Amino acid sequence: MKHYVLLAALLPAVFATATASAAPAANGEKIYQATCMACHGTGVMGAPKVGDAAAWKPRVAQGMNTLYGNATKGFKMMPPRGGNPGLKDDEVKAAIDFMVGKSK
Repeated sequence: MKHYVLLAALLPAVFATATASAAPAANGEKIYQATCMACHGTGVMGAPKVGDAAAWKPRVAQGMNTLYGNATKGFKMMPPRGGNPGLKDDEVKAAIDFMVGKSK
């Protein structure tokens, strides 16, 4: 009986950890679709298209911190936070991680 009580006590923590670790990827895709896809899905004004490994390679070579900074502060024709000032830093990073992951 003690094992069942212990298992019942641990299950919420296990599910919370699994959900938390899966959340950034899911949020990144959702943020991409809501904010980033308009430009990064079509290549508007030179935005690297998601899936175009050659276009992303030199950007990734600069380091993820540079990509995060450019996305957060704005870069060339891209406005800060992709034009969505309501995005938090972690959400911007999740979108960048999603796009880079789809462009290798």
